[in-house]
Amino acid sequence: MMKHALVLVVFVTLFTAVTTSASEPEPTSTKNGAAWLHAIRAGVLMHDVDDLWSGTSKEGGVDLNSEIILSRPSFSLLSGNVRPNLGASINTQGDTSKIYGGILWELAMKSGIFLNLGIGAAVHNGELDTNQEDKKSLGSRVLLRVPIELGYSLSEHHQISILFDHISNAFLIDPNEGLDTLGLRYGYRF
Repeated sequence: MMKHALVLVVFVTLFTAVTTSASEPEPTSTKNGAAWLHAIRAGVLMHDVDDLWSGTSKEGGVDLNSEIILSRPSFSLLSGNVRPNLGASINTQGDTSKIYGGILWELAMKSGIFLNLGIGAAVHNGELDTNQEDKKSLGSRVLLRVPIELGYSLSEHHQISILFDHISNAFLIDPNEGLDTLGLRYGYRF
């Protein structure tokens, strides 16, 4: 419960701070990539960082993450843009890996700072219900995914960011230990 409260506080704080600044217009050039592709991102994430606030970290290793953000369909919402995304996180230690998809709301500011908030679904290869002390019991093969990403655009095309990613079954099924990752990503925006 404390974990969810912390995520909510971080979300509200970031949303309030970011929406008080003017947003940056989206680049219209697609000469460096396909018109259907808005951005690609890749990075390294610490796996199962739940121990940072709840002490329930069980799995190890790092996740190699890659993601594409599509240009269409998209729409404007609250000075930002909403787009679909698809991605994967592969655990280097053989623990839970996932593929995911959903929608991202991105707010890009003139200062170069950007914020992504999203919602979607993830399919994973982890345990559903286990007594193993080094594995999470996730309860369902398909989970809710909520990412929060804060980054900086180094130029029109190059970005760096910090991504927090949470997957769980939203207490619809028991057990529901959930799994969080946190790490750095590089992005290329077309």
